[in-house]
Amino acid sequence: MTASSPPPPAARPSPVDALLVVDVQSAFVTGPGAVPDAARLIDRTADLLARARKEGAFVVHLQNDGPPGAEDEPHTPGWELHHPVAPGPTEVVVRKPFDDGFRETPLGAVLSGAGVRSVAVCGVMSEMCVQATARTALERDYRVVVPFDAHATQDVPAVPGVCEAVPAAVASRVAAYALGSDAEVTVAAAAVTFGPPAVD
Repeated sequence: MTASSPPPPAARPSPVDALLVVDVQSAFVTGPGAVPDAARLIDRTADLLARARKEGAFVVHLQNDGPPGAEDEPHTPGWELHHPVAPGPTEVVVRKPFDDGFRETPLGAVLSGAGVRSVAVCGVMSEMCVQATARTALERDYRVVVPFDAHATQDVPAVPGVCEAVPAAVASRVAAYALGSDAEVTVAAAAVTFGPPAVD
């Protein structure tokens, strides 16, 4: 098996009760700045969203606020979320100033208030905002599923005399595996199932 080939099939995971859609913003999935194979990412995240909504899971759209002049500077076209939001008691947008969706945001309180105990994390970029958010979720004792085909990043440029370029697909795989054995990273998006948060 090569580094970019799909992982072996895993047992179908038990349902998760929340979906975190990380930074699926226009700058990162459309136009010249889009991640490689953005169409696949859009398809997988749209499917996850549809099924999470249908099954009553809690949905959070994380939206990165880039600095002035960045492609995701707030209130510019690139900052806009690609997927339409269905705002309501079980679907919210959380804006964030850092890679980690929990850092200096209400995300932790929002998930706790909704009774969430498990999350599926998808979006961009694999080794930055997706990994940072998933890692903090693990540290906070959430069960974390990171579908291998529902997060993406850019190619990593070569460094002359040090290493060759790293294809985006390889960078994404390494980023997910770096989360360690507590994260579920060998499941495909289509195999993720959802349910509503448990009520104590």
